[in-house]
Amino acid sequence: MRLLTTLAFATCTLSVQAQEQRGLVRTSERAAPGYTLVAPLSSGETSLVDLAGNTVHSWKSDKPPGHSVFLLENGHLVRAERIDNPVFFGGGQGGRLREFDWDGTLLWEYTLSDEKYCAHHDFEWMPNGHVLVIAWEMRGAEEAKAAGRTSEGALWPDCVLEVEPVRPSGGKVVWEWHAFDHLTRGADAAAHPERIDINAGGAERAPGATPEELAKLKKLGYIGEEPQQRRGPGGRGPGGPPGGGTDWLHTNGIDYRADLDLVVLSIHNLSEVWVIDHSTTTAEAASSKGGKRGKGGDLLLRWGNPVTHKAGKASERQLSAQHDAQWIANGLDGAGHMLVFNNGGRGESRQSIVDEVALPVDEATLAKPMDAQALVALKPCWSFTSEAINAGHISGAQRLANGNTLITNGETGRLVEVDSKGEVVWEWLSPLKGDLRMGGGGPRGGRGPGGPPPGEGESPRRGPPDGGRRGGMGDMDHGLFRCDRYAPDFPGLAKLNPQTSEKH
Repeated sequence: MRLLTTLAFATCTLSVQAQEQRGLVRTSERAAPGYTLVAPLSSGETSLVDLAGNTVHSWKSDKPPGHSVFLLENGHLVRAERIDNPVFFGGGQGGRLREFDWDGTLLWEYTLSDEKYCAHHDFEWMPNGHVLVIAWEMRGAEEAKAAGRTSEGALWPDCVLEVEPVRPSGGKVVWEWHAFDHLTRGADAAAHPERIDINAGGAERAPGATPEELAKLKKLGYIGEEPQQRRGPGGRGPGGPPGGGTDWLHTNGIDYRADLDLVVLSIHNLSEVWVIDHSTTTAEAASSKGGKRGKGGDLLLRWGNPVTHKAGKASERQLSAQHDAQWIANGLDGAGHMLVFNNGGRGESRQSIVDEVALPVDEATLAKPMDAQALVALKPCWSFTSEAINAGHISGAQRLANGNTLITNGETGRLVEVDSKGEVVWEWLSPLKGDLRMGGGGPRGGRGPGGPPPGEGESPRRGPPDGGRRGGMGDMDHGLFRCDRYAPDFPGLAKLNPQTSEKH
């Protein structure tokens, strides 16, 4: 276990050729054994890949991911999928969850995609068999204005729903948390860091701010083709960014820590992570009272960008447009810490970094009012960066059983495994891709009324100056949201044919 007081900032420069052949780049005996779950963003196929880069098992569906996929301990695949929606349209759009058995038989599906809600980006399968889902929810222009929003138009604040599966189709919402229930504004933001300034953000808005970026994200499979453009009350004509200013938070990651009953959320557009209390009832989660810590659904912790709540300067910001915030599981190196793919990095370099952070989630700290200044001073206890992982969008990281870290450059489809000192022990450039039509919104154009046109009301998005393309390949047909590796003794792999498995 690394000492928490030691900052290990591992850097590595990997030579990358413009037309590098896809497949296994390097391997070694220090690579963590197992199988990596790969779901190309424009494909209906999900594959288990061994350390040699061979596909040893796969599942097929009729829709691209939307976006996370997971293998359960019973050998079932649970997959978020992108389906068309009458209102919501943008990066990370999902709308449907599906569960397949090992042989590919569809066992369950749940759709959350209508004019009020749309699931997107990520979900978390819980120990009790329920699933935590991130969703946009529609709040009309008048409602947003009444809450203090200064920009015109509707708003899509995020919510978290806990869904109990009802097989073979459907689900029951048994708990919910809504960001819109915990708002503040103006000068009150500094006095109440546990609440969310409704006018915060703008520097890291939802991807798609320019025509060039829009084309890039379509190429990646991160967003689909919008079937019908329209001009809304905000004056935006055809070609504006998907979601526009309506997709305010663009929450792109969720993880659950069962021992503390805590949820961590990655808030892309505010460049910070939030920790909320799941021990509340739904009624308590809508208030500032109740739950194990007595704070209801207010934020217990927030870290990464003190500007959002007037606790510090822009120079003190630690995160920029990050993805895949997750708790490191018990039994792993750094257990209980948070791991996050920091797309825009820190400072002027804007180089992507994987950060490990020891968030103060002990009960004594959580029972007190949030100490915003202490959180501003908190720094990562381990980091890794290299040209090969530089990505302006998507991407993720996973701590492995042997202490290594598996990193996904989602833009290039490059997977890099590094040890605690930052030495690369395995690298694979995915040859997998798909050719599914990427759907989008429905007849209303999917953006909701009134978001600002590009360049109005919001400053340009921070991130790697070349959009993260320095990781290597010129084409972007092999996009991946993120990838997870499963050890050979993972119960969900019990049915894997040993004749097709790699040997260790």
